[in-house]
Amino acid sequence: MTMSILFVGGGNMASALVGGLLAHGQPREEIAVVEVNISVARDFHARWGVTTVSAIPENLEGISTLVLAVKPQQIPGVLHGCPALSDTVRVISIAAGVTTQQLSQGLRGHGNIVRAMPNTPALVRAGVTGLFAREGVSQEDRDHATALMHAVGSVHWLDQEAQMDALTAISGSGPAYVFLLMEALQRAAESQGFDAHTAQALVEETVRGAALLACSGHEDPGVLRQRVTSPGGTTAAAVRVLEEGQWFSLVGQAVAAATQRSRELAQVDGGAAK
Repeated sequence: MTMSILFVGGGNMASALVGGLLAHGQPREEIAVVEVNISVARDFHARWGVTTVSAIPENLEGISTLVLAVKPQQIPGVLHGCPALSDTVRVISIAAGVTTQQLSQGLRGHGNIVRAMPNTPALVRAGVTGLFAREGVSQEDRDHATALMHAVGSVHWLDQEAQMDALTAISGSGPAYVFLLMEALQRAAESQGFDAHTAQALVEETVRGAALLACSGHEDPGVLRQRVTSPGGTTAAAVRVLEEGQWFSLVGQAVAAATQRSRELAQVDGGAAK
């Protein structure tokens, strides 16, 4: 089997990455996917036209990048079934909570490892991915990881692996906070007499427009909010209710809770990789 990039796991994120790579010109014959579920593997091949296999090949000669795209609890089995890797093989893991040290131990001391944390908007190539590399990973290999994850959105390198927990709470869980706000706005719109279809459309288009506006000039969101908020106006009345309800404090508490939970899950799920 001739290939350059081998994905272990054929789930949604692997599909997003493969689709992004193909869109950026990666030849499909240089990509292969390991997927034990026959139905998933068949659908993956039908969608992207890449090679799919049911197990990690015993001989990984010719592989330049191994992408671990499985759930954390599946990592021990994957690492156990992985043959010895050449030092030149880049390992990129998107398994949440599994540290680079745990991955290295499971791969018999392999050191060329980058840990990645993409979020779900990567499924529409608008994701945010945090990256961390073990000491000794070359700049060339870092650049390769950047290019791979850039296929599904923006990329941000972290100085310390511990920052992955906070990043998970911000960009990883962040889409859920936005969806929660959208859910609340839609309910409010319906309570004001709009039908469900119109309410959903109003909320979707409002959030899309606000995000585009915020990203177009990269201005402080507080400044943008103030421009919409005229003294004594309708927006001011709404903002006052949110501020009296400790909006900023609640968001801060939510992010802190997500960060702490990420640390706890790393100890449970990540520990399984040892």
